[in-house]
This record gives sequence, structure tokens and C-alpha cells, in this order.
Amino acid sequence: MNLPAVLAWSLTVAFALLAVPSVVRLVRLDATTTADTRQMDLAELLMVLAMLAMVSPLGGPVPAAGWQAILVLTAGWFFVAAVRGRRCCAVHHLVSAAAMLYLITAMPGHPDGPWLSMPGGKLAWPVLALAALAYFAVDIVRSGIVGARWARTESLRDHRAVRQVCRALMGAGMVSMLVSGL
Repeated sequence: MNLPAVLAWSLTVAFALLAVPSVVRLVRLDATTTADTRQMDLAELLMVLAMLAMVSPLGGPVPAAGWQAILVLTAGWFFVAAVRGRRCCAVHHLVSAAAMLYLITAMPGHPDGPWLSMPGGKLAWPVLALAALAYFAVDIVRSGIVGARWARTESLRDHRAVRQVCRALMGAGMVSMLVSGL
């Protein structure tokens, strides 16, 4: 994406802030935290870092192929989790990882060599972008409503409301990146 510097830095800061709740939950020693919750937090952190690497004016230290490998493994992990019926969020994380992989792979040539950057241009297979846009648009509304409902009824220390609000904001970031590629 050829973003103006102000927008690129704004998105970089926004995505970095979205990483904070996942990092806090990952480092917190809480006896009630399950392996599934840790997996969700790690997946959310990976998605935020990939989004941050795509928009950062500084570029990323991980080549595009590295992000592709990470996202393939993440999508595969959550595909298996969804097939096994282990948890409800597995499908969302699978779709998110697949959409990020699509963004990295379907964008025309990278002018910076192997490094992850989102050059201007149209995404290949725009029907996939439209399908992802529809999914994330619905998910933004659903997550926003659920997060607002939980924020009113639960204490702010409850991670569920924060997770839903972050999910809605990350979905908005995905929508903006998909729209910019259409």
C-alpha cells in the first residue's frame, strides 16, 4: 500500500496498541487461563504484528515468505482445531490467517525485494477480497455489539469484552487493507 506517511504512522501506532491486550494476557500468570485462550492470544498477536509489518514505514525485519509460512501454519493449526470442534473462535482465526496470507500473496510484486511491504496495485482474485470484506464487515458489527454488551455487564478486567472490541478494531484494519487493494 502506498500510504501517506501520516496514515502509515497512524496505522502503525494503532496496530501496536492493539497488540497490548494480547501481550498482557500472554504474560499474565493466571491459573484460569486455558491453552485455548493462550492460542487465541498468540494468533491475535501474530495477526496484529503482520498487519503492523504491512503498514509500517520502517519496513519489517521478517521477509514476506516468512510471514507466509507463519500464516500458513496458523491457518493450518486453526483448521485442525475447527475440524476437531475444539473451540468457537477457531474458524475466525482460520479466516483471519487466510485473509492475511491472501493479502501478502495476491498483492502485485514487492519493489523492496523479499521484504514485506504492501505496494500499490490491485489484488489478484478480487472475488476473494470481496468475500473477506463481507465476512469482516459482519464480524465487526457482531464483535462490536458483543463487546459493548459485555463491557456493560462485566468488569473491565474481564478479558472477553476487551477481546471483542480488539477483534472489531482488527477487523476494521483488515477491511481497510482489503479495500485499499481493490
